[in-house]
Amino acid sequence: MAAGTIRYWAAAKAAAGVAEEPYTAGTLAEALAGARERHPGELERVLVRCSFLIDGDPVGTRAHETVRLAEGGTVEVLPPFAGG
Repeated sequence: MAAGTIRYWAAAKAAAGVAEEPYTAGTLAEALAGARERHPGELERVLVRCSFLIDGDPVGTRAHETVRLAEGGTVEVLPPFAGG
């Protein structure tokens, strides 16, 4: 298990009600499960549309169960953005 920070942006931030919070998890899937547990409801619906950065690197289409988290790392939760 690793401890780090989840940062929520735009609609994810509004749904979670916080800009960031700590996580303790070994994988992205575990970190997101914890976020869903802490913020049931709207955040669950927003997360299915989000993309994620782990320490600045895009997760892309990798299965969240395979994305390992490092101690002191950062998970960025990025909902779709309008415009360009």
